[in-house]
Amino acid sequence: MKNATLIYNPVAGRHPVRRERQIRAAVEVLRQGGIEVKLAPTSGPGEACDLARAAVKEGAELVLVCGGDGTVNEAINGLAPGSATLGIMPGGTANIIGKELHLPHHPVHAARALPHWKPRRIALGRATWSAGSSAAEPQSRFFISVAGVGFDAYIIHRLSWSLKMGWGVIGYGLEAVRQALRYSFPPFLFRTEEGERRATFAVVHRTGHYAGWLPLAPTANLFEPRFTACLFKSPRRARYFLYALAVILRQHLRLADVELVNTCKVTCASEQSDKPIYFELDGELVGELPATFEIVPDALTVLVP
Repeated sequence: MKNATLIYNPVAGRHPVRRERQIRAAVEVLRQGGIEVKLAPTSGPGEACDLARAAVKEGAELVLVCGGDGTVNEAINGLAPGSATLGIMPGGTANIIGKELHLPHHPVHAARALPHWKPRRIALGRATWSAGSSAAEPQSRFFISVAGVGFDAYIIHRLSWSLKMGWGVIGYGLEAVRQALRYSFPPFLFRTEEGERRATFAVVHRTGHYAGWLPLAPTANLFEPRFTACLFKSPRRARYFLYALAVILRQHLRLADVELVNTCKVTCASEQSDKPIYFELDGELVGELPATFEIVPDALTVLVP
């Protein structure tokens, strides 16, 4: 693959000026390795999807993405399902997929290693939901790492741009503590082919890690066409502080009201119609329940070490 487009988010991470220098240096390394690169910076939310789709139409054999999980998510929605190859050069706040694949975090280091990576086909998750009235045309979106339903999506909903950009992952943590004291933890129904459960927070995993470093679903496997969902069932605020401690200590699956569920399709719906429950995909706020999450096999080719 000698013809590549590099999509990057100029404001990903906390040092955009430094990031721009790193991108230019990474491009030079790639060119020295025989890969001709066209730069495609994003200028706003959603643009990485259009840039990825345009790159494929222009004949790019390889689409590289340097940015956070949100930029990667946008790019895969411009590529999948399809035959184009995605190369990920982590460069954002959490970088779940980068940590899952053990990719170098520095763009230059990733550029040096990239010619040795191998292409692998993977399944993706796809969320489907209706925006607005129930009669509206359903919308859908792919995700590569996680879908979060309930508490974490509400944190993203309330998180200010300045806190996210100024503090990164720490900003998420601060907002999580604040919302743990305010959020009402409304219950929702979690339906799979095996039955129905109730939860107040659920993470539907393709990758094992959450927020880049928390092993929330240790049995999840990106290279298997299934989800591993982690359900937290208590509606009590105090219980969520225990959940947080247990997750940090990797003891959360010992709790009676925490459950791992393997599935290929799940539908989530609120029990209380007057309380909207949000969901996020790969760390980006997307919509409200009801929503369906399903596996799409053989959806994307990704370069992996």
